[in-house]
Amino acid sequence: MNAITTKMKEEGAADAPFYLPQADEVAVFEAAAQADLPVLLKGPTGCGKTRFVSYMAEKLGRKLYTVACHDDLSAADLIGRYLLKGGETVWVDGPLTRAVREGAICYLDEVVEARKDVTVVLHPLTDDRRILPIDRTGEELEAAPGFMLVASYNPGYQNILKTLKPSTRQRFVAMEFDFPPPAREVEIVTRESGLDADRAAGLVRLAGKLRGLKGQDLEEGVSTRLVVYAATLIAAGMPVNRAIDAAMIEPLSDDPDVKRGLRDLVVAVFG
Repeated sequence: MNAITTKMKEEGAADAPFYLPQADEVAVFEAAAQADLPVLLKGPTGCGKTRFVSYMAEKLGRKLYTVACHDDLSAADLIGRYLLKGGETVWVDGPLTRAVREGAICYLDEVVEARKDVTVVLHPLTDDRRILPIDRTGEELEAAPGFMLVASYNPGYQNILKTLKPSTRQRFVAMEFDFPPPAREVEIVTRESGLDADRAAGLVRLAGKLRGLKGQDLEEGVSTRLVVYAATLIAAGMPVNRAIDAAMIEPLSDDPDVKRGLRDLVVAVFG
């Protein structure tokens, strides 16, 4: 079953998720939302794409449906299906249909992981028609005001069998995300974990070294999310080396030789 989360806060809510803008991404997203344009976020795992969407949903005061895409996610999971309830067969909307009806944001996280029939369903929602045909019920839904389709993927991680076709990519306004510059990442890690800036700076420096190994010993560099995890453990009293091992080494690789090399790098950075 696909993982779906729903969130709704009023505009300007005090508990809006923390997000530190890196460039003009907030302005671009707001302009796209105003013009009813779909948005595609591209960037490495854990660099803040999902947090950004949550932040923008709060800022715009729109309900947010988040779908974590995976290999078994089908168009029916997004649109809906007939289910037995109380001895009767009833139609139950999927998250995409609910967002279209309600004028909400539907966010498809790692959209390329979904089955190919998903992108076909998205096409009529990403042009000037803004419609969602539901073959099973015979409906052709027009998107309510405020509906916005947002998708993300990691182009550096996907192989040739899992990428977006140019015909799909060119239906979106696209933004490239990356890990924040060190000073901003220190601010993020400090804010999210409660760790002091000096120790957070050491973790960020280590993260930069680990990211430099991407494509060599590692498929993916360490994410800002993992840096925050390590900082959180340290702030809770865990020894620095143990926290780094649990949050920034073990999640990156299962290969003993690779992990040994990463631990040597930790010693070089922290002594």
